[in-house]
Amino acid sequence: MSAVAVPPAVPLRLRVAVSAIDPATARRLAERTAESGHMPVPANEPADAGVSDGLTPAAGVPVVAVGVEDGDFAGVLPHDAGPAQLDAALRAVAAGLIVRLATAARPGFAALPEEPAAALTPREVEVLAALAEGLGNKAVARRLGISPHTVKFHIESVFRKLGAGTRAEAVAKGLRRQIVEF
Repeated sequence: MSAVAVPPAVPLRLRVAVSAIDPATARRLAERTAESGHMPVPANEPADAGVSDGLTPAAGVPVVAVGVEDGDFAGVLPHDAGPAQLDAALRAVAAGLIVRLATAARPGFAALPEEPAAALTPREVEVLAALAEGLGNKAVARRLGISPHTVKFHIESVFRKLGAGTRAEAVAKGLRRQIVEF
C-alpha cells in the first residue's frame, strides 16, 4: 500500500499578512480581512496567506491581490470584492489553489467550437418542426402523409444527429442551431 500525501487542513480562522504601498490602503485591506472572518497581521509576521494591493507582494505566503486585473499572485480579486469572496479566495490560496477573476480573458483558453451536427434531411427537418409545435407521432404522420412508424424512425435519427435524448432537447438544439424556428 502506498502513502498518499494529504494537504494540511486550512484553519477556521487564517492569519493573513496585509501588505500595501500606503497605510490607508493597508488599513482598508486589514478591515476587509477582519470582516471576512480572518485575523490581519503585519506583512512581516508569520501568516497562512496574504492580502495585497497588487503592488506590494507579501513574502513567503500565497497572496490574494485585490484590485488588479492579473499578476503573479496566487489569487486575484476585483477592487469591490465582498467579505465572502475574500474569505473564499484566502481559504483557496491557503490550501494551495489559484484564484482568478471569472471575467478575465485567458489567452489560449477559448471555448471549443461545438462539433458540427450531421446534416438533417429535409424530412427530418419537417419532423423536428412538427415536434417544435408539440405534435405527437400520429399527428406528425397525418400532417406529412407518412406512417407513425416512419415518424418514429425520423425522430430517432434526429435525436442521434443532434445528440439529443428527449423531444424537448432536440427542439432546443434545433432552435439554437437555427434548423427550426417558432
